Amino acid sequence: MADSNYMSGFGNEFATEAIPGTLPVGRNSPQKVAHGLYAEQLSGTAFTAPRGENRRSWLYRIRPAAMHGRFEPFAQPRLHERFGEAPVSPDQMRWDPLPLPEAPTDFVEGLYTVAGNGGSGLRTGVGIHLYAANATMRGRYFYSADGELLIVPQLGRLRIATELGVLELEPQEIAVVPRGVRFRVELPDGPSRGYVCENYGTLLRLPDLGPIGANGLANPRDFLTPVAAYEDLEGSFELIAKFDGHLWHAPIGHSPLDVVAWHGNYAPYKYDLRRFNTIGSISFDHPDPSIFLVLTSPTETPGVGNLDLAIFPPRWLVQQDTFRPPWFHRNVASEFMGLVHGAYDAKAEGFAPGGCSLHNCMTGHGPDAATFEKASTADLSKPDVITDTMAFMFETRLVLRPTRQAVEAAHRQRDYQACWAGLRKHFTPPA
Repeated sequence: MADSNYMSGFGNEFATEAIPGTLPVGRNSPQKVAHGLYAEQLSGTAFTAPRGENRRSWLYRIRPAAMHGRFEPFAQPRLHERFGEAPVSPDQMRWDPLPLPEAPTDFVEGLYTVAGNGGSGLRTGVGIHLYAANATMRGRYFYSADGELLIVPQLGRLRIATELGVLELEPQEIAVVPRGVRFRVELPDGPSRGYVCENYGTLLRLPDLGPIGANGLANPRDFLTPVAAYEDLEGSFELIAKFDGHLWHAPIGHSPLDVVAWHGNYAPYKYDLRRFNTIGSISFDHPDPSIFLVLTSPTETPGVGNLDLAIFPPRWLVQQDTFRPPWFHRNVASEFMGLVHGAYDAKAEGFAPGGCSLHNCMTGHGPDAATFEKASTADLSKPDVITDTMAFMFETRLVLRPTRQAVEAAHRQRDYQACWAGLRKHFTPPA
């Protein structure tokens, strides 16, 4: 497979071919495709979706995707949609990083479900997973028919070879692999760890900017989609599918990454979080955290997300007469947070890269005691420069229901609430 190259722009109509002269001109499905290829349409939305929301691509491939053996159940019990098998506690929850495996474990084997809501069968909600792997997927390919996969690496690079091209991904970048697209994950650096959000709802898109104007936050030109690259391999391979909340596998006698050319707007893409144009207050108070929004999966209610991806990158804090760290708050949405790099400015300790936290609907949270005391007495005549950090948040309108394995995990911090125990009473009523 050729080295990866990219086309820029979010949701663009792309046209790319690994062999010149492959794409048909003026039509999608000619009687005979060049080079003896098959034409196949991959639809990510309903055929009749409005033009601005319609997502589909035409693929010109060596063999159609229908060619594989019979699917049988595949055992990987840590990846599932059994969210909240017991009543969901309103407690704040936090976990240490998922331990790296000792036995050989590839990306699919290393997926571990932490929480979720809704369900793939309902086409709403999300599944939130971690991954910890130490082996490249060899002779094995994977796809989710249940949702698009938002991948956030924390440790180690990923090389994601997909039907439509190759994504080279490193920590502080993200990738989105659309629903149904087949891929293989290679680990150039060996042991690797990160986060995956499976979006069951409306496809992710860039948020509207409103009063911000035409520029800022994540700029469309910084999203990269791979050029066509193909494998022409025959052998004894395995195709793994996540379908209706369950895993299945089937034998396949060739690599499914055999698309020689494609055109359309339904394709994998990646984005470097370090290119995010951070916006903030230059007078007093904090704007709402929606100013950190990278991507959103909208719902039928305007302004309410099925899934929002927000990040907390390096930035300046200059507000006057203001408590500069994130304030204490309760939220109608539910928040799952992860740390990719460095430290998070609202927690003095206990939140390590690769770790995660869950603050559900109306559960109080905010800076720990040490952060509060430091920020309350800080010299506001000088700016704070937050450097060497990258945190993110998956926010969703529905309660996130943690899985039993996550609630009972050895790496769960059962004393997380203690980080607020040191908050002292400062109230001094007038005499």
